[in-house]
Amino acid sequence: MRKPGMSPQARRGMIAKIKIGQKQLGMTDDAYRDMLADRYDKDSAAKLSYRELVDLVAHMEALGAQFTSKQAPKSQQIRDPQSRLIRSLWLQLHEAGLVRDPSEAAIAAYVKRQTGVESLAWLSSPQASSVIESLKQWLARADQPVV
Repeated sequence: MRKPGMSPQARRGMIAKIKIGQKQLGMTDDAYRDMLADRYDKDSAAKLSYRELVDLVAHMEALGAQFTSKQAPKSQQIRDPQSRLIRSLWLQLHEAGLVRDPSEAAIAAYVKRQTGVESLAWLSSPQASSVIESLKQWLARADQPVV
């Protein structure tokens, strides 16, 4: 018997949201299933109760997933020190002639290749640190001072 407030459409919506969060966080299927097993002792979101689905969405948001918008607000991008540093390093690479395209889209493409995450705003702190270190190493290989 179905519990009140747990329509099939609501379940599908929650599971779709979780899949979006998995992609945003750059989680492999193995890492995702390990998280489900550790947290809920289940191997699939389809086996979670509605309460567990809500908890999983909240957990993914705490890890950095954003479910309200495809693009982070400009104000959030500007205030985040790690995102500012990534942009600064990217522009240094451009000025050194090592990067052709200084645009936000190019930065986002690089970040996605490095982490699997589609936006600077969605990076966790460790992921952002990893991107920062890779950009610093790129500058160092080109004998460019990191400013």
